[in-house]
Amino acid sequence: MKQFSRALSGLTLLGLLSLVSCQSGANRRELAAARQAMELSIPLEKNGNYFIGRRVYKVDYKMWGYLRRPRESWTDSRLVMFNEDKVLAPDRAQNLIGSDNNFEYRLRGHFSKDGIYEPASNVIYPEFVLEAAELISKTPGPIFKDQRATDPKERYYPNPY
Repeated sequence: MKQFSRALSGLTLLGLLSLVSCQSGANRRELAAARQAMELSIPLEKNGNYFIGRRVYKVDYKMWGYLRRPRESWTDSRLVMFNEDKVLAPDRAQNLIGSDNNFEYRLRGHFSKDGIYEPASNVIYPEFVLEAAELISKTPGPIFKDQRATDPKERYYPNPY
């Protein structure tokens, strides 16, 4: 009877592990499908004098997020600091800092020749002079392999794919 109980426990554990691995496999497939759909939409973007921005809010850092040109991959994006002398960032304009974490925007503005020092990361980031921001999506496709990258409490900024 003791052997039967151990065998049953072992089978139960195996069953649970397979369910967890199936679930994580399903999540990986969903993530890959969402990533592929997002990548397929990039070449369809209209050309123009604007940038696509992905807000990545982090509690301990002051960078705004990633910017790329239309029709360019997120792998070519740049992590930037905003100059908000002309226009406030969307979350700051609403006095809700970080409320737009992982939102995607159509941004108008330009890169200055200056860099801005960010003390928590000890890095100088390109300065983007923001002139206008238009929300594209509150639920855009994933640009990171590890979705913890969008967790405001995580203390790192990984590069997009």
